[in-house]
Amino acid sequence: MSDLKAKFEKAGEDVKLLKERPDNDTLLKLYALYKQGSEGDVSGPKPGFFDFVGTAKYEAWAKLKGTKADEAQQKYVDLVKKLGG
Repeated sequence: MSDLKAKFEKAGEDVKLLKERPDNDTLLKLYALYKQGSEGDVSGPKPGFFDFVGTAKYEAWAKLKGTKADEAQQKYVDLVKKLGG
């Protein structure tokens, strides 16, 4: 396992232990970076109009389309550290 992959997985655990819940914009950014770093570009159909949370998550992830997994992983690790994780 690469050093970055190990840091990414640890950050995925650390984010669950944050003392304060991040604001919604930060949560969306965390979600999108995690999905891009672990699964790659957004896939599947966009959620329906009345699924506001699902649509917001989908759109946040879609904005990262084309971002390399290692770049997304590093940004995720950096953001979790910044938040105190």
